[in-house]
Amino acid sequence: MYQYELPRYLPTADELPNSDDTPVDNELQEIIPNLLKSILRMLWKGRMDWFFGIDMGIYTHPEQPPIVPDGFLSLNVERSFDENLRLSYLLWEEEISPTLVLEVVSAKPGGEYTTKLDKYAELGVLYYVIYNPKRRRKSKLEIHKLIQGNYELQNANPLWMPEIGLGIGSERAEYDDLMREWLYWYDENDNRYPTPYEQIELERQRANDADRLIEQERQRADRLAAKLRDLGIDPD
Repeated sequence: MYQYELPRYLPTADELPNSDDTPVDNELQEIIPNLLKSILRMLWKGRMDWFFGIDMGIYTHPEQPPIVPDGFLSLNVERSFDENLRLSYLLWEEEISPTLVLEVVSAKPGGEYTTKLDKYAELGVLYYVIYNPKRRRKSKLEIHKLIQGNYELQNANPLWMPEIGLGIGSERAEYDDLMREWLYWYDENDNRYPTPYEQIELERQRANDADRLIEQERQRADRLAAKLRDLGIDPD
């Protein structure tokens, strides 16, 4: 758990800004975290011990500005407090630092490889994921794991994260009517979990296959009944 010294008066999330009000300059900063969250909602349906924040302020101290990642995942926290949901993530209330933080690098870098990396290490964030769509020669995806207080770059893509029970990685696929590289969750055998749209299509295909099998069986039964009638046998 992140250790911090707090003043006597501790404000609630209602009394603090819930983000830094900095507009995104890259649409991927919104789409990628929302894609990951939508898959989690499907995978962990019914689980109430996790929270995925998007463009939400993480407060370590009420008198200091929040750090606002593009996305973050916390485990062993309440999914929601009440019907109004969270406005911000206050460490003096949650008492648990995020397990994973995601930053999508925009046209104007914001310290993703320097100041934010140091800050997330200080918070004890176990996995720090950076996705830089502008990179050409280096890998667009970097996954750092906190080991003995320092981040070490992991080489695997996807990378299995046993502490979360998921892998994370990137691959080229179609999503939102756009073919490009996206970030996804994976199982322990590097199989990608489908998006909600893909899951709907899979279920539709299964339903069509089931209907086709039923029709084939009906036709087979009709042929058999016709043969029995030819032999003078009542199939009924």
